[in-house]
Amino acid sequence: MRTFGLIGYPLGHSFSKKYFTEKFEQEGLADCRFELFPLQHIDQYPALLQREPSLKGLAVTIPHKQSVMPYLASIDEAARKIGAVNCIKINNGTCIGYNTDVIGFERSFSPLLEYNHTKALVLGTGGASKAVQFVLNKMGMSFLLVSRNPGEGNGYIGYKDITKDTLDEYTVIINCSPAGMIPHEDTEPDLPYFFISKKHLLYDLVYKPAKTRFLEHGFRQGAIIKNGYEMLIIQAEENWTIWNS
Repeated sequence: MRTFGLIGYPLGHSFSKKYFTEKFEQEGLADCRFELFPLQHIDQYPALLQREPSLKGLAVTIPHKQSVMPYLASIDEAARKIGAVNCIKINNGTCIGYNTDVIGFERSFSPLLEYNHTKALVLGTGGASKAVQFVLNKMGMSFLLVSRNPGEGNGYIGYKDITKDTLDEYTVIINCSPAGMIPHEDTEPDLPYFFISKKHLLYDLVYKPAKTRFLEHGFRQGAIIKNGYEMLIIQAEENWTIWNS
């Protein structure tokens, strides 16, 4: 039996187990199983590897995309540049890290862009945000990072710093924070949504619920909106390709 899984904490919102279990059934892969491995602390990772010797690959989600990196024998060049890993290939106990979020995000995001979408606000600064920043840099799109804890001299702004002028200039808004994700679907990034208009594009990496409060605000204001479901499917298939390479 070949085992694949997802590490993160908590994992109640997981898309991966259902997706891969159905994939294995549809493709007749009776020797494969996909399990959820909720790790509250990343120092539990070595014990997981010992406990599950049949592990061949892992997907990685919040909050371990960065903290898992010291536990890996090697890291793909792109993932190292990004500073975050969301895919681990396990070969004879050797763990190799990759980042497939970049592929999922770029392929699902770029077709949405219109001529006026030249600058982006990136909400959040964690592992998923780093993948988004990598893609925006690759595309040559200017962006500004928004954090709940902007601090001094780190290049971030706080949510309270976002004004009408900010939103007039930054017409793309990408939510890389967990705000709005189940079980906190009653939360949303703290933005002046009444300044959003049909010239804006709102992209949410959260996929469940399908229309977060963040996206609902954009929809009501006439903006282009998209959730992270397609991104997840693309990166899941990229993970599968890596695990079987």
